Formats: sequence, C-alpha cells, structure tokens
Amino acid sequence: MKKILIVSGEPSGDLHASNLVKDLKRLKPGLEFFGMGGRLSRDAGVETDYDITAMALVGLAEVLKNIITVGKVFRGILKRVDSGRVDLAILVDYPGFNLRLARELKKRNIPVIYYISPQVWAWGADRVKIIKRCAEKVIVFFKFEEEIYKSCGVNAEFVGHPLLDTVKVTSPKEEVLKKYGLDEKKRTIALLPGSRMVEVKALLPAMVSAAWIISEMTRHVTKNVQFVVAKHPGLPQGLYEGFIRNNKDIRIAEGDTYNILNASDFAIVASGTATLETAIIGTPLIIVYKANLLTYILYRIVATTRFLGLVNVIADREVAPELLQYEATPEKIARRTVDLLSDEKRMSAMRKGLKFVASTLGSPGASLRAAQAILPYLQSK
Repeated sequence: MKKILIVSGEPSGDLHASNLVKDLKRLKPGLEFFGMGGRLSRDAGVETDYDITAMALVGLAEVLKNIITVGKVFRGILKRVDSGRVDLAILVDYPGFNLRLARELKKRNIPVIYYISPQVWAWGADRVKIIKRCAEKVIVFFKFEEEIYKSCGVNAEFVGHPLLDTVKVTSPKEEVLKKYGLDEKKRTIALLPGSRMVEVKALLPAMVSAAWIISEMTRHVTKNVQFVVAKHPGLPQGLYEGFIRNNKDIRIAEGDTYNILNASDFAIVASGTATLETAIIGTPLIIVYKANLLTYILYRIVATTRFLGLVNVIADREVAPELLQYEATPEKIARRTVDLLSDEKRMSAMRKGLKFVASTLGSPGASLRAAQAILPYLQSK
C-alpha cells in the first residue's frame, strides 16, 4: 500500500488537494494520505496531523509573528516522514513552506510532485531553480506557466484549472436575490474580502465604507444599489457582523459565493483565486488588496509582473482595475465602481476580457488529469 504525504496550507489549496486525493483514490484504491490540510482534505480521507487554520498566513510580517508555530509544524512533518516509509510527496502551492520542505524531502530521496505552481512569474526565478532541483514534476494550472518551466528545463505539465469543475451556478438570479432579501429592481454589488481572517480584517472595513459612499453617490439614480458580502464558511459570522453593523443595504451570504456572483451586476474582489472565480462566472469587477507594509514593500521590490490580479496576469493587460495598498481607499473604490457601472461600453469590454481569461483555463477535468499525471509515480517498483 502506497503512503503519500500531501501538504496544503490555505483554503484554496485544501480544496484542490481534496479533489486530487479523491481522484487518485478512484484511479488507485488503497492509497494512504497524511500530512497538513483542512476540513476538505480530512473529508477526502487525508490523516491531517496539522490543520491549516494556524498556517494560512499572508505576507512576511504575519509569518514572522508566527514563526515558532510554523517551525514546530515543519519539524513535526519531517519527524513523521522520518518515522516510516513515504512513497511520494505532493506539495500543494504554499511556496514559503513547501519549497523549504521540498529541499528536505530531496535529501531523504522522497520523490516530490509540486501541484499548483508557485507564482514564479511574479516573484522571480529562484523558485524555478529549487523546483528543478527538488521536484520530479510540477503540475500547473496555466499554459503560460508550463512554457516558463519547460524553457528552464523543468518537467512541467499543464492540466487546466480545477475551478472549471467547482465554479458552478446552482440557482437562478431571481431565486438568489429573494433568498437574501435583495430587491430585483436595484443593482447588486458583491463584496468578496477574501478567505483568510487577516484579509477580511484588512479589506472588509474599506469595502463597507465604500458601499456607503456608493449608496450616497447613486441615491438619486433610478436604479439604486444594494450589497451582499460573500462570507467564507471557515470564518466566524461575528467577524463580518462587527464590520457591517447595522447597514441595512448589506446582506451576508455564507457558502454561496458562485450564486451570489451570478446574481450580482458587479463585484469588489480581494486579489487571489476569487478573481478567477469571478471571471469564470463573468461578473465585472475591480480588484482590491492591502497587506502589511513590510509585505507590500517586499512585493514591490521583487515583483516581476505589472499586475497582481490573476485575471490581468493571464490576459497580460488590465481587464479589471486594481486598487492596491494605499490606492484601496473607500473613496477610490467607490469612485471606480460608480464610474464603471455608469459606462456600459467599458462594462461590456470587461465581460469580453473575462470571457477570454476563462477560455485560457483549459477544459473541465483538471483534477483527474493531474491524478493521471501523478499515477506513474505510484507504480510498484
């Protein structure tokens, strides 16, 4: 029976890891998985020695504050690895932790598959060198990533993006609006402040303040606005309620992000995977992000791409406006939103751009193709 270490460190990685585990088990029953993950990985049958709750850290400053915990988890995983046989390691995104882990696994002659490439196109070439030295294969979600890796001599395979299988609208717009007490006659704006607590704390206050300004700016417009926050199911309700308070124009929807996006006319979205989810559904958006000052300075020093938002990186042009760090103020978010909502030509152009981005993500079945690519590394020797 093959024993596989699988390590993810944040919610989107946990989702993709869980689906990969399910597909691997279907292709080769009897596989055993252990390592680090969240609820979805556990539900898929992974024995999680460590939960991602304490590990979903954003930026250098937050990592430094939690360095003792991170170090303890790192050593704990290696101790488990050293205590028994490990046939394969699958490292899922989370590069600050997993690239270091890959080096240690290489020393132990444990083959490594890197699933979900680190953003080497944004953070320089050093990570490519580590992956080339330590990983048997890297499985990527974007075609341009495969081209980057292959040009550097890395064994890379593009399988498409698993979001094409998971981003599904299950309820019609009218039903969704009614469910959350939203008026069909008003324009609906979705607020997506991220999946981590630190992101919500940094972005939701600005989004809520922007919502109030937008309401004031459109007060005399025939088609007024209303707002709905897409709450991440892994975060406490009180976190959101504390920022929203008694704003009657803002609703909270839990675990219903795709239906909310489909029912919305516009979205204000934290940079990350959610921008791709929004692109797949086709809702016009602006991208916002704030990080700890130290993290932001470091990003500006080492970043090699013009954009932070994935939809813009993929298109290699600005499909959706980005308001980052000091630009992500309530006033600027509100002004940019109102300007776009009042310009149907620009909204139509954005929808076309989002459609193009979605078309580059491949075809459904990415997780299964990834499992098939990994299978040869699990054949009996």
